[in-house]
Amino acid sequence: MYLHLGSDVVILKSLVIGIFDLDTSTVSKHTRNYLALAEREGRVVTVSYELPRSFVVVKEGGGITVYISQLSPQTLLKRFTANF
Repeated sequence: MYLHLGSDVVILKSLVIGIFDLDTSTVSKHTRNYLALAEREGRVVTVSYELPRSFVVVKEGGGITVYISQLSPQTLLKRFTANF
């Protein structure tokens, strides 16, 4: 099954490590450092240039990719748990 992250970006559900709220999770210095490191390493994909609300950590291609999405984490979680 697939998870639609917004715009034209779709990923396999089985590759998702976690879905995180940008507002609450970036309070932590460790999360901010992780996202900054991922950005420097070129592992961040911006789904849309609208106001980002969540990020999704995905294991793909032998590494980790971070997708920044304009969708709320609640919306992504509903899509993730939906059985179509």
